[in-house]
Amino acid sequence: MINKYLIPTEKIIERLRYENPWWITKEIPKTYSSLSKRLYFDLFYPFVLERSVKRALVLMGPRRVGKTVMLFHCIENLLIRGANPQKIFFIGIDNPIYVNLGLEDILTLCKESLALKNLNGCYIFFDEIQYLKDWERHLKVLVDSYPETKFIASGSAAAALKWHSTESGAGRFTDFLLPPLTFQEYIHLKKLDHLIYKGEIQYGEKEIQYCLTHDTKELNKEFVHYLNFGGYPEVVLSEKIQNDMGRYVKNDIVDKVLLRDLPSLYGIKDVQELNRFFTYIAYNTGNEFSYETMSRESGIQKDTLKKYLEYLEAAFLIKVLNKVGINAKRLKRVTSFKVYLTNPSLRTALFSPITETDQEMGNMVETAILSQWMHREQLDLTYARWKDGRKEGEVDLVLVDDKTYKPVWGVEIKWSNRFYDKPRELKSLIRFCKENGFKYAVATSIDQLGAKEIQHLKFTFLPASIYAYNIGEITLKLKTNN
Repeated sequence: MINKYLIPTEKIIERLRYENPWWITKEIPKTYSSLSKRLYFDLFYPFVLERSVKRALVLMGPRRVGKTVMLFHCIENLLIRGANPQKIFFIGIDNPIYVNLGLEDILTLCKESLALKNLNGCYIFFDEIQYLKDWERHLKVLVDSYPETKFIASGSAAAALKWHSTESGAGRFTDFLLPPLTFQEYIHLKKLDHLIYKGEIQYGEKEIQYCLTHDTKELNKEFVHYLNFGGYPEVVLSEKIQNDMGRYVKNDIVDKVLLRDLPSLYGIKDVQELNRFFTYIAYNTGNEFSYETMSRESGIQKDTLKKYLEYLEAAFLIKVLNKVGINAKRLKRVTSFKVYLTNPSLRTALFSPITETDQEMGNMVETAILSQWMHREQLDLTYARWKDGRKEGEVDLVLVDDKTYKPVWGVEIKWSNRFYDKPRELKSLIRFCKENGFKYAVATSIDQLGAKEIQHLKFTFLPASIYAYNIGEITLKLKTNN
């Protein structure tokens, strides 16, 4: 055998047989088949079956959101549909046994172990592909060399995956982003769908279909639990992990990305500085920053800060929201912006769980609501802030039309019932609507639902938990229809 097989080939073949038990049993391991499918599975699986387009499918997303489980669920479905079990390969690239081997070398060993003549009609799953140097080059060669084979890869060092798959795999890869759990998926995973029913709400002049709840108190209890523990399927279903969030999420998600993935991808030298910076951002999720204040408070130079923000955003740990003026005009100089965690439970992992009366609750609710919108990557979401003489104003979330650059809507995110009783106090939202010719807008509350009219404007008030649930539900529907 060629020297590159540092480990005897029979050992590697042994490992391949262990990773692919269905070659003999015709089913996936119980550890995977017993887990619930994510709602995103029904969107992803058709891409696995798609054979007319000669492309590899790349499943991207943060650590621990269920990518490996989703690959196993795909294998399970293929087996149920009658696919030949010996034409489905699963290879965990992160296993050191494959070190020094290219993807083609591993496939040769798969063929050998099954005495296959060719790979026609095979489904080949590469898990954690980012552990292979120059993976995109290898994968591109396979797509070109084996037109009758379907290649599916997953990876979590999103930064590398994103730019590699777009730059090197032009026309060869289809990207699919699997984000953290939405609140809708969380309710589904915990089998609490009975809390939700299809109803209607008043929005402006018309009534629109909306998911509502029979029990706001119970839904809110789950919403707070979601803020603390909800982004990761394993955490949601395990009390043991919830009691040790720091160790599980911090060690397994934060540390691996900050101390290993990003430094190796970008050559970051001061790993501790990056770690401290992320902790500082996590504590202040939802706050407005400027490079000046950030640099002063963290003691990190502005140029380095900009790089860190870029890396953390590429690794799906944060989302930077840019500011627009009252008419949603882009500001010529970006001096300030908001930074959110992509998943509120990251904050719990680093600090401690919050309760619904904590003062951080406002920022955590904002973080959670923004994280529901993140599943719609193409939307231009911003926040509006302006100063007019002595008057300042701010609207938490503004959607800008990417063609006309005009605002489409504004939402005020509150964890308070006060504004339902005193809508005239929503001065910034009133001003924003009048300035942009809007007749209506949405504001969230703790548990108040209803419409209020103020200065010829109609405001729809929705409990924040209901609003979060519906963003996830509507997004899934839109993606399914597309």
